[in-house]
Amino acid sequence: MNNVLGRHLLVEFYDCDTQTLDDVAGIETHMNDAARACGATIVQSTFHRFEPWGVSGVVVISESHLAIHTWPEYGYASVDLYTCGDEIDPMGAYEHLRRVLGAQESEIQMLKRGNLDLIKARLEQNALSAAEAELSKSILLKGGVL
Repeated sequence: MNNVLGRHLLVEFYDCDTQTLDDVAGIETHMNDAARACGATIVQSTFHRFEPWGVSGVVVISESHLAIHTWPEYGYASVDLYTCGDEIDPMGAYEHLRRVLGAQESEIQMLKRGNLDLIKARLEQNALSAAEAELSKSILLKGGVL
């Protein structure tokens, strides 16, 4: 993953099957199947159908989450596929959802999350700052001059 903790796909699905987009039980099944399709471990899922139409829900996976919001009246679904680890491929979830939602078009943006080089540099800087603060405190307590 090029030294990052996770990949976050932001997906726009257009011209989807409107009945599929409004079926809360079906959407939950499709999202759980999408989690399995990318190799994720499902922890829990929760979904809600709105009146007069539309579904929102999330599948919490050990490796992060998959979320969806549907607008059947527009044939549109907005999907977040956030996965962590080298073993999980969010493109598997994307391909599954594109097929089962009947999307005629889609757009994807991929964000790399958790740049490990930056995270490690910040941790090292924080540790250095804490050590410097402790040293200054020690010198002051012993009556030293800075």
